[in-house]
Amino acid sequence: MISGTISRISGPVIIAREMNGSKMYDVVKVGNEALRGEIIRLEGNNAVIQVYEDTTGLTLGEKVENTETPLSVELGPGLLASIYDGVQRPLPVLLEKCGNFIERGISAPGLDRQKKWEFSASVKKGDTVFEGDVIGIVREFHFEHRILVPHKISGIVTSIKTGLFTVEEIICIIDDKVRLSMMQVWPVRIPRPIQKKLDPILPLITGQRVFDCIFPVTKGGTAMIPGGFGTGKTVSEQTLAKWSDTQIVVYIGCGERGNEMTDVLAEFPELIDPRTNLPLIERTILIANTSNMPVAAREASIYTGITIAEYFRDMGYDVALMADSTSRWGEALREVSGRLEEMPGEEGYPAYLATRLSAFYERAGRVVCVGAGERTGSVTVVGAVSPPGGDFSEPITQNTLRVVGTFWALDTNLAYRRHFPSVNWIKSYSLYLDSIGDWYVEHVAKDWRELREKTMYLLQKEVELQEIVQLVGPDALPESEKAILEVTRMIREDFLQQSAYSDTDSFCPMEKQYLMLKVIMSYYAQVNEVMNRGISLKQIQSLPLKTNIGRMKDIQDLESLRKMIDDVSQELGALEVEK
Repeated sequence: MISGTISRISGPVIIAREMNGSKMYDVVKVGNEALRGEIIRLEGNNAVIQVYEDTTGLTLGEKVENTETPLSVELGPGLLASIYDGVQRPLPVLLEKCGNFIERGISAPGLDRQKKWEFSASVKKGDTVFEGDVIGIVREFHFEHRILVPHKISGIVTSIKTGLFTVEEIICIIDDKVRLSMMQVWPVRIPRPIQKKLDPILPLITGQRVFDCIFPVTKGGTAMIPGGFGTGKTVSEQTLAKWSDTQIVVYIGCGERGNEMTDVLAEFPELIDPRTNLPLIERTILIANTSNMPVAAREASIYTGITIAEYFRDMGYDVALMADSTSRWGEALREVSGRLEEMPGEEGYPAYLATRLSAFYERAGRVVCVGAGERTGSVTVVGAVSPPGGDFSEPITQNTLRVVGTFWALDTNLAYRRHFPSVNWIKSYSLYLDSIGDWYVEHVAKDWRELREKTMYLLQKEVELQEIVQLVGPDALPESEKAILEVTRMIREDFLQQSAYSDTDSFCPMEKQYLMLKVIMSYYAQVNEVMNRGISLKQIQSLPLKTNIGRMKDIQDLESLRKMIDDVSQELGALEVEK
């Protein structure tokens, strides 16, 4: 075993000498309490180590042992409904061991070693299997957990069992020598292999109108939610985690406030999944690394989460990964880089910030999985960004913008006006509109793109008109432009605004989204038509139709919305010029 001694301590970064034979990213045990750390630089016989725990009390000369393995996560039955810290220590187990505060040097395996799972083999003795093939399934809650042949292993099945086993017990033997259990171990910094990446042609349905209809993201796509304090980043991510049409959700609380993670931990077990009517926690993995936890573990939490997401993707499932927030992850990089005395880049961030961000987001994608059967799976990554003071020109936001496909810019002014989700429709964009257009035509409506473009045109026109109103007042506008302001108010308040706490409006199906937008656009078309006949805007606004449109959010019967489109034509068409 490779071992050395501590020669220097600088916060979470220590230097150990006499570490001959060590490799980059090897996991080490530091000091008398065996604190967990990772080698991040080698200089001659010295190893620079970032420690995932508080280093208070460490002294020079204490022993450092190299485990000679990289930082890895345990993958297998038992992941679902788990709550981990940044290096996959199960927090409920740590709570039992040491109470409310995690003691230094304490460890626990990521998967329960005692629990037995019912394994059903799907191959038989004599079958030839290759890496990524499914050899059996385990029922985990309502979920079919597929047990895969590990990477770089293939051969003839010489023995396979069915029955109750722990994750460590041998269930299959290949070529009389390779023994397989239900558990795999995978290094977090290495992406799991795939056969090929597929084009992003399937939208991720979130039930949020501003995301689905205006700025969509695809399954296997990437999105970012930047916004200042109080703009609703965390609530937006939690809403996406609750309602997105994926089979698995991995939620990473990276450096967030403890009370926010407490809300997630308390709320998710009580929520019911609208698609299965079962507890939402049963398809969720939570990684909690709050702002008072060691900074180095915060840097590792992102990789822990994406590796778990890739594992479920390889089974052929759609996975949504919520990273809240990558700004805190970047700050962890900056702190460790400063202690390493590296040359700082913009605002003190390390020069490799852009590379690390790109490498993380590139692990998203919709793919053909390794193994037989042409399984397809996806990992969709949504990262929240917390720019100081809401300044979108800062390095984390700008470098993330270069690699993501959808940009949901949260606006402080909208949040102050209680407009949520506070997505600024002028600054935001989606690069996936062309690739998912065919899906919307086939599954929603042929005129979806036309409605969306008309909506965006009106919202942009409103910004121009508001500038004129601020200069000369609303009375200076012609009736046709006043009508635009009235319709855009409807779009903003009756369509884009949505309550995450409403029983009827927290999730909006795609068909309802389309019909709501169709009602408003039909209203606008009819208003223009009757105004051309000499009808005044004041007459139009006096109709009860305007109030009915404002209540669309609470209507669950889609036939009522379809009827409302006809009502718009009839009521406005029946107006006559006042004499």
